[in-house]
Amino acid sequence: MSTVLETIDGGTRYLEKRGIEDARRNMQMLVARQLGCTRMDLYLQFDRPLDEEVLAPLRETLKKRGEGIPLQHLLGTVWFHKHEFKTDARALIPRPETEELAEWILSWELPKNQQVLDMGCGSGVLGLTLAAARPGWELTLADVSPDALALARENAALLELTSASFRESDLFSAIHGPFDGIVANLPYVPESERATMAREVLHDPALALFSGADGLDLIRSFIPQAFQHLKPGGWLVLEIGHDQASQVAGFLQASFFADITVKTDLSGIARFPFARRPL
Repeated sequence: MSTVLETIDGGTRYLEKRGIEDARRNMQMLVARQLGCTRMDLYLQFDRPLDEEVLAPLRETLKKRGEGIPLQHLLGTVWFHKHEFKTDARALIPRPETEELAEWILSWELPKNQQVLDMGCGSGVLGLTLAAARPGWELTLADVSPDALALARENAALLELTSASFRESDLFSAIHGPFDGIVANLPYVPESERATMAREVLHDPALALFSGADGLDLIRSFIPQAFQHLKPGGWLVLEIGHDQASQVAGFLQASFFADITVKTDLSGIARFPFARRPL
């Protein structure tokens, strides 16, 4: 019978041989999930013996992780700005950069009754985070994927949020507005990068990742439509790829936006274009 520590050590070696980054943390998370405790709790249980009832399902989960299935899909949840969200293969796994975007928006001084659209909402982490932190805001979450919207609705129910509405829409095809603000984390990966992407990333829906030869097809269409769906003075903010800032700024300028800036993320990458519709 293996102890908790022996199981972690063995699983770590297994994952390392299969090229899994941060293998020990991955194994600790899988063991903690199986035992129904936190990762920190494991440090107080290293000598605890684990019987076959625990080890058998853990082996199956470990095998899936070794095959490249994302840790977040195996855990079933992810923490994002103070809340736990359900995550699975129906939508993009939330990225740390998107959490930075949420925190940046929440740092602004805005009226308490904003009408805000989250375009391409995926699992809903961005729009629902805004709704949870700003109860007076009216959030509309839109996505072309009915599966992603179903997941977003499940997350809204988990957070007991009733101020958000959901729209299945190909960009603005089913959206009316106008809005005080629009936030969008649209697909921005070039098709040419598909063959070189990490196998974990490719478990995300292709619909949420790729957008034409340069990764900008959707953003190129989205920006002029967003202008038409903003109130005068309304704001727009996006998350984009690491080398797309100058092009996206050009799209914003060509669509008559004003106050165009691009904020860097914590890695120093120009990641978050911001603009306003003139008054």
